[in-house]
Amino acid sequence: MLTITRDHYDLLLSTDPCSIFDYYNVDEMHGLNKTDCLAHPNTSESSYICGWANHIPHEGEYHVSDRMFVFINLNRCNSHLDLICNLYHELMHWAVNHYDEDLSFEEEMITIAEEETREVYELIKYLI
Repeated sequence: MLTITRDHYDLLLSTDPCSIFDYYNVDEMHGLNKTDCLAHPNTSESSYICGWANHIPHEGEYHVSDRMFVFINLNRCNSHLDLICNLYHELMHWAVNHYDEDLSFEEEMITIAEEETREVYELIKYLI
């Protein structure tokens, strides 16, 4: 697992979608589980997890202010366009949380996700 700590979230990159469960030492989180992940074929066209943005797992209730992760399954990034689209998709989830799910900030959400995508892509484009 390649980890890049960003100001507001942790970027996690792997070719194995199940590695995120090992990374956080959990068998289940946020409605997904390692057993189903292991049972699903992980190919360049299909996987249990292509990308995922959510709160870093912890005990107790989750709050909007809790730190998040953005996970990208690099095995599903068959081109630079795939990488960009997958990043942007997951960063939109992060941006919605970043603005406390207040859709009156819709334009800001889209802009921050786009800016993050541009910055992160420049950091990781060599992986494709």
